[in-house]
Amino acid sequence: MVLSGRARVWLRQSLCFLLVATLFGSAPAETWTPEGYHDAFPPLWHLAPGNLEEYPVQGNKIVIAAWNYKERMGMYKIILKHSAKYFAALGDNNEDNILWGLPLQHGWQYQSGILADPLNSTSCGHEDGENLCISVHSWWACANYALATIPFLGALESGLFGDLPYEVEMLPPDERKDDFCHNTVECNKQAPKVMAGWRDYFKYLSSTARNSGAFSFSKDEALKYMWKAHVLSLSYALPRCQNRLNFLSGPESAFGADWGNSVDFIAATRFPTDQMTTNHFQTGLPPRKLLEGDRVPSIGDFTPTQNKVLFLLSSLRKTNEKMRGTLLTLWKMAMSTEAGRKAGRALIESLV
Repeated sequence: MVLSGRARVWLRQSLCFLLVATLFGSAPAETWTPEGYHDAFPPLWHLAPGNLEEYPVQGNKIVIAAWNYKERMGMYKIILKHSAKYFAALGDNNEDNILWGLPLQHGWQYQSGILADPLNSTSCGHEDGENLCISVHSWWACANYALATIPFLGALESGLFGDLPYEVEMLPPDERKDDFCHNTVECNKQAPKVMAGWRDYFKYLSSTARNSGAFSFSKDEALKYMWKAHVLSLSYALPRCQNRLNFLSGPESAFGADWGNSVDFIAATRFPTDQMTTNHFQTGLPPRKLLEGDRVPSIGDFTPTQNKVLFLLSSLRKTNEKMRGTLLTLWKMAMSTEAGRKAGRALIESLV
């Protein structure tokens, strides 16, 4: 069916109204104001490796302990460093690099304690134990692996880091290592579409370089490639990590499902994930893992904004499930033009 221009405008407006009704129709009647920004950088950013040379070499391979917070964060730091030149025209200090969303999200995960062993069978990730350890049993850490290691290996294959004298290998976790890939060969075998998505993103960046030194860069186009790869990463990771939701409290497990569901809606708008925007929106995320007895939107030690965001994410998932995915389908239709995406981004920006 081909829609006229007027019909497409009506569809976009109607769907925006539908989502607004979904999110706000049963929201608590209270006025919220945004809290202050988080620190500009993730925790321990300045202590994380900033060059591949800072990782050890074993058996002619650069070895990265991807289940150590600083070493996993170092992969993000290296990607941001090597991709900075493509974003230079947008602002100073690489602040407009759209990959800031990944390390900042990982930093929030570390700071809120959700990378720790949820079974409490080890001291991994706990403040009074091995606080830099990332637990293989953590649902958040499992999902994040596909948004850290695979983008890094995709960047490696795309040539972002130039020619390296060694291959790169991720040290496997002590348990459940078959849930993950650890090098380019394994990841291309286990997750070929995800690897291709991240290669395409970094190849797009490199394609904008001209021999003259100028760049024909489009932020919107970069966001299109980045969000496609991001969604592919989670589509691959979430089924593999699903059983780890059972290790969480009921409220935390529900929040994980809510968060996974929301990514598809956010991605469809090509939402910007630069440093300032991401830091601002993370003020709406919970400062700790959710416990039994926590009831959204009335968690006493959470800010009003955090309670609101949790409530809205829950409402969004439940409504989409009741509609058997139709809400997301309609939302994607509404976001198929730049005018629709602009309206979608404005709606999301109004939430925090």
